[in-house]
Amino acid sequence: MRDVDYGEVILTEHRGNDDLLSAGLGLAGLAGVPSPFAQPLDPTAAELRRRAIQSNWKGIADLSPLGGYGRVYGGVPDVPGREYQAFARLPGARAPHRVLLQLPDHFDLHKRCLLVAPSSGSRGVYGAIALAGAWGLPRACAVAYTDKGSGTGYFDYADDSGVALDGRRARRGEVALEFTPAPAPASAGIAAKHMNSGDNPEADWGRDVIQAAQFGLAMLDRAYPAQAPFTPQNTRIIATGVSNGGGAVLQAAGLDRDGIFAGVVALAPNVNVPEHGRALYDYVTEAAIWLPCALSDQRFASAPFARGPNGQPPPAWSVRCASLRAQGKLSGSTLAAQSEQAWQHLHTRGWTDEAIATGASTTAFDLWRVIAAGYASSYLRRSASEMPCGFHYAAIGAGGLPDVADAATRASWWAEGAGIPPGNGIGLFGGTTVSTDPTLSGSECLRALWAGDDHVAQALHASVAATAVRLPRRELPLWVVHGASDGLLPTSFTSEPYVAWLRDEGRRPLYWKVPYAQHFDAFLALPGFGDKHVPLLPYGYAALDRLWAHLYEGAAWPSELPAPSAHPRGAGALQHDTLGLP
Repeated sequence: MRDVDYGEVILTEHRGNDDLLSAGLGLAGLAGVPSPFAQPLDPTAAELRRRAIQSNWKGIADLSPLGGYGRVYGGVPDVPGREYQAFARLPGARAPHRVLLQLPDHFDLHKRCLLVAPSSGSRGVYGAIALAGAWGLPRACAVAYTDKGSGTGYFDYADDSGVALDGRRARRGEVALEFTPAPAPASAGIAAKHMNSGDNPEADWGRDVIQAAQFGLAMLDRAYPAQAPFTPQNTRIIATGVSNGGGAVLQAAGLDRDGIFAGVVALAPNVNVPEHGRALYDYVTEAAIWLPCALSDQRFASAPFARGPNGQPPPAWSVRCASLRAQGKLSGSTLAAQSEQAWQHLHTRGWTDEAIATGASTTAFDLWRVIAAGYASSYLRRSASEMPCGFHYAAIGAGGLPDVADAATRASWWAEGAGIPPGNGIGLFGGTTVSTDPTLSGSECLRALWAGDDHVAQALHASVAATAVRLPRRELPLWVVHGASDGLLPTSFTSEPYVAWLRDEGRRPLYWKVPYAQHFDAFLALPGFGDKHVPLLPYGYAALDRLWAHLYEGAAWPSELPAPSAHPRGAGALQHDTLGLP
């Protein structure tokens, strides 16, 4: 795979008022308001890169004044260096994945270290910078990133444009684009690579990670020809990621039969374990239908986002209970009885009260339906104009209706998007009816793709099955870190069955189930939310520290470790003792 032709490789240097870790912004700048582009209709590649780095930091880490970043854990030192970026393509894939190597000037040629880091969620190539970059670059490691076939190279059929390698907009045929879908009329709206490429990117996450590692080694050869070749035998490669990135490194671990990786640290992984746990699409489509009603139960009255200013559940959630009763799925005659029954339904299917309570934020932001619609399209390999259940992406116009994006909004998509609309002026449309419960029909249509048995449902199940992980090699140091209060990727469906499966098969993974940690560190800045939780990132950093000590300092790899004894942050600023790190 070292012979892969990556096509054009862009080399940029980042020193002085620019750097690898924060693009010259520092911690205060990352946490602040983005600076405007000098020319909003035509931002420079450097401006887009700076905005992308800031957006991805703020999307993953809690940089709020109470969050403790840079004071209790982590830091954003100035790290000068170079970046190498290219489009890599797996055999048979329609769309490339973006790969990028950050090489610090102080790279340690005596302790050769390469982190490989797939993006979280559907984010772009900088989507793991707050985890891998923040830990690895100050430690003189190089960091190889991949967007793993997702990313923010949105294609807009209104002007037939996508995103070039430098992040700027370009028309079809002008230059190589991050994502070039088949031609379609302007009415097709907007296409997202993860959802509309015609690939099933999730099934290839592990291969993307391995290819990104190989790209990193190839660029190290290019940067230091006198010290080449850089190989897994003389350069220790650590794979780390969070959320979908965590699932990606576990996929890669299962494919690594040649000893590429020296260690793996996965945070809150979206991991599909064969015949164990539950697949993401299964519990996401279930949550979209049932969680609004279950959260109306009084036991969740104190959960953030579960009650409005009047102390009552959002009206739409009460309506959902009534809809489920009208369908005969609930029998209670009062909201209290109906929500109790909905809670019981989820409880019997493995949902814990912790996951349901924290899932109130995901429910309030309508993320269940957003994720289900996007992933259904990805699994079924649908184009922008053929998404299941009538969904589609388009620019948001006046009154929230579909429209054509303005040029300034379009120009900023690569830097500001999260890879899965809605957001940044792009909306998710369709899948609704004119009724008291307008989103239920679309959610039930998406659920039927999992629960049904027609040829479309069978195709979706086949794509989901292709995402299942394989067993890693026995001697691989592997550590899974997951928040006990994760309401998006509950541990009972993901990390716990994965770790149990590995142990049953004779592997010795380390597992930290962190009390009071949930899925989105960035949400901890929201009023009333951060005081009930702790961030997950410091535990990922701690696991990487232990792995470093094992690989470079001769420390024994433990067979087990005590779990963290974290407790809620409270209304004040995060303190080190709050984390309860063993």
